[in-house]
Amino acid sequence: MTNLVNAAGVSPSQASVEEILRVDFYGTSVLLEEFGKVIAEGGSGVIISSQSGHRLPALSQEQNEALATTPVDELLALPFLKEINDTLKAYQYSKRCNVFRVMYEATRWGRRGATINSISPGIIITPLANDELHGPRKDGYLKMIEGMPARRAGTPDEVGDLAEFLMSSRGRFISGADFLIDGGCTASYWYGDLQYLQATH
Repeated sequence: MTNLVNAAGVSPSQASVEEILRVDFYGTSVLLEEFGKVIAEGGSGVIISSQSGHRLPALSQEQNEALATTPVDELLALPFLKEINDTLKAYQYSKRCNVFRVMYEATRWGRRGATINSISPGIIITPLANDELHGPRKDGYLKMIEGMPARRAGTPDEVGDLAEFLMSSRGRFISGADFLIDGGCTASYWYGDLQYLQATH
């Protein structure tokens, strides 16, 4: 195995809290661990996470370390996960966990001369996003696009270009990092026109 790109997952509108934690949280962690055992010398990997993980308020250092280093088979038993009672929060925790697991696994992948990073996209025009933009939540999505600096959604090619760079010879000094590619949406969520969303997230 020379390279890995993982974009699997379910969204808050697609599944239950339990299913999101099982697929996005636990499943991605298993994948990172198992591929880390077989990644080729000099190989590379990219996990597609989400801007949503950057909307979760700061956790304690103890929680950060638990998300990063807890043995995979024990992850779903973490006590603070039992407090999650809505699908968006489950998704946010899952995506925050992805970022921390990438950091942790980077130290292990590095022993094989391999790199692993994560990309956290915002609204990207995929079939799922198209459904959302034409579904019952379309007004919220359109308002979000209007309130972010780029004033537009992203394209799969833009995410692909970043992944290609990270997995190429030009990205060999980058490992254990997460890259927001969201047109400034997260910046606006915390400090700009989209701060109103904090009341609902």
